[in-house]
Parts: sequence; C-alpha cells; structure tokens
Amino acid sequence: MRQLYVNGAWVSSTSGEGVDVINPATEEVIDRVPAGSPADVEPAVAAARAAFPSWARTSPAERGKILAAAAGLLRERAERVARTIATDMGAPYPVALQVQTLMPAGVLATYARLAEEYDFDRGRVGNSLIAREPAGVVAAITPWNYPLHQVICKVAPALAAGCAVVLKPSEVAPLAAYELAEVFHEVGLPPGVFNMVSGRGPVVGEALVAHPDVDMVSFTGSTRAGRQVAALAAETVKRVALELGGKSANVILPDADLATAVKAGVANAFLNSGQTCSAWTRMLVHWDQYDEAVRLAVEAARKYTVGDPFDEDTRLGPLVSAAQRDRVIRYINRGQEEGARLVFGGTDAPLERGYYVAPTIFAGVAPGMTIEQEEIFGPVLSIVPFGSEDEAVQIANGTPYGLAGAVWAGTEERALEVARRLRTGQVAVNGGRFNPLAPFGGYKQSGIGRELGEAGLEEYLETKAIQF
Repeated sequence: MRQLYVNGAWVSSTSGEGVDVINPATEEVIDRVPAGSPADVEPAVAAARAAFPSWARTSPAERGKILAAAAGLLRERAERVARTIATDMGAPYPVALQVQTLMPAGVLATYARLAEEYDFDRGRVGNSLIAREPAGVVAAITPWNYPLHQVICKVAPALAAGCAVVLKPSEVAPLAAYELAEVFHEVGLPPGVFNMVSGRGPVVGEALVAHPDVDMVSFTGSTRAGRQVAALAAETVKRVALELGGKSANVILPDADLATAVKAGVANAFLNSGQTCSAWTRMLVHWDQYDEAVRLAVEAARKYTVGDPFDEDTRLGPLVSAAQRDRVIRYINRGQEEGARLVFGGTDAPLERGYYVAPTIFAGVAPGMTIEQEEIFGPVLSIVPFGSEDEAVQIANGTPYGLAGAVWAGTEERALEVARRLRTGQVAVNGGRFNPLAPFGGYKQSGIGRELGEAGLEEYLETKAIQF
C-alpha cells in the first residue's frame, strides 16, 4: 500500500486501512492507497503551519524557480504520468497526455512566471501601502475527472502566493497526485510546504475543512458536496473557493456554420467521456435547423469509438467507476421516461468488461426535463430547440448552473452580443479555444471564486493596508 506525504517524507497512515485503485477499463485492482483518518490530518496541518512563515518570506522569484523546476520535471515525465492517468481514470492515452498532463504542466509553468512577475505590493493609496500577502495554510480537495490538472489549478497558485498546502486528492483516481508529490520532493520544495493525505471525503476532507489551523479551503466537486464544504468552513470563518457543477449550453444561432458548430459541440460534450464540469451538454438549435442538427450530431457521434484507453482507435474511454457508470445509465433511463427521444447510444453496454457507456444523444429535449437541468457527467448530449434568440438565452440561463458555454453565429459581433447575455463564467465564441491563462469559474451554483491565471493567484492572497 502507498503512503502519505507529510513534512517532506513518505509516512504510513495511522488508520491501517486502504482504498483499492481500480482500472476502469479492466475492472482490476492496480494499486492501493491509504484511507486516511483525522489522526493523519493533524500532523499534515501541523507541518504546513510550521512551514508557512518561512515559505511566505521566501522571495517570489525563489518560489517561482522551484515551481519552474517542477514544471520541467513533470514535462520530462509526461508519458509516464499520462499512462498512469489513462490507467487509473480511463482517459484515452492521447487525451491523458495532451489534456491531462501537458496542459497542467503548462499551467504550473505559468504560475512559476506569475510568482516572479506579479506585483505583490500594489503601491500607495493616500497614506496607505496596499500589500497582498499569502492566505496561510490551504486545504486543497480535488476530484477524479482531471486528477492532475485540478490539483495543479489549486496547488500551483497557492505555492506561488506563498501559502502552505495540504492536498486531499480523490481516492478514486489518486495516482497522478502521487506523481506530483514525487516531483515536488525531487525539486527540493521545503518540507511541510506541500503535504498530501489520501482518503475519503467524509473523513479526511471534512477533517481538513473543519480544522482550526487551516485558513482556506479550495474544493472542486459536485454542488452538493460544495454546500457541505461551505457549511463546515463557515464554522471557523475560513476563506472558501468552490469550483462545482455545470450544465453548459452550446447556443447555435441560425446564421452560424451549423456543421462546424455541431461537430465541435459533440466533441466538447464527449471529451473525457463527458466527465468534464464545463462540458457543453446542452446543444441549443433553432427549430428551422433542428432536424439537420440532430442528423449531424448522430453522424459525428458514430466516429466516437469506445474502447481501451491505449488502443489507437479509441476516442471514448470508460467512465471512472461502476458507480459513475450506473449514475449515467439512470439518467439515460430518466430521459426516456420523461419523453426525450433517444436517437443514438443508450444503456446497452458497448463492451463486456469495463465501466463503459456508449456515446448517447437525445433529441426532443424540453426545458425542465431532468437531463436538461441536472449534471450527468457522462457522454450524454441533449439537443434542445428554440424559436428566437431571446428564448435561446432564456433556456441557456435556465438551470441552477453557470460554469461555461458557447455561442456560434455568422459574425463574431453577433456571437459576442449573445455571449454577454449568458450568466456563466466562460463562453467560447465561434469555437474559441480554452485559454489556461484566463479565469475559470462559475456563476450561481457553479461555484465561488476563480482558478487559473492572475485571478487564480489572487484567490490565495489577503489584502493588507499599512498606514503611514
């Protein structure tokens, strides 16, 4: 069984219990990590608390050097890390390499640069000096769907800001976090600045959130779990950053390039087997083009070969676990029960072994249906008709979420006009690419705060006014 990383060393858990790590493509146990306990949280938080003052006083340039070295070493090990991610969470290997490994390595490098370039002293206002200082000890709690990217989106800015961190990675797909811990250890990050305690959310996660010596909690996961985190953190009035669920709309206006918009929309909805919080899971199309859009979506979905993550022909890997597969199947059944029309895929298992769900498309989806309102987190696309631009905006904004979305139109100006009307944290216009330097986060029940870029760094800073 693996160990915990506390105060610069690998140590055994006091619980003596473990959690099996399962390959979702084969259903075989491939590793075992500690099921940590509240007793394991204590020394990890204590180590972070002891390391914080010295790390906070370390020059930003020196912090940046260490992060740059970590980014470089992570890139050197990218193929190994990608194979680890493909094995323990099921992403097809090209996705595991480019999206799940090299992109977060790039994010880590951006925070190395930001640590050196960011102006932590914001100058004077009247007789006051405005300073930005690290928030303190940060508990970072991360999910399984992007098991390295989500870790780096929290740990990198926290370390760049001068905070000390205790990480609790998801116990479902924890192995990429272990790779990162080894990288930090080898580049000489001072002991206690980064600590990692594996285990289950209701045990390790809640102990971290409630701990009086933790100054801030950054959590990514479901909206339901986010509410619990916020409630627990409120007991000690901690700073809280939450990156939660989504039900993002892909709005295709009548003058858009329909074929391009539909193809890109299907790709976005099915990326990572649909296990992406910002996925465009609702495709909104005008009634005049609806039937053609459905036809094009089905045509695109046929190209998403389901299979082993290491097979060159695979475009859709398994879902991460049996529980997640069963959840998605329940939603597919619910969609049919509520009257949506299944036009592709369904609940039949595409392979005999593994937690696979076929790429699935629903037509005839009306606003208010369960599959139109709730986050499914699987390869399920709902195509929703609209009659006017105002109706499209109303439907797009008509869920509790507001994380991401897209608008397609004949001109950038028109798409931008509609994009500004969407109550969501990110909008892609006519296929605009994801930008890891731009703020990422949600409106409404999609969360509080932002990750990535300068905005992500500032989540981990306090503001101090010094009067003269």
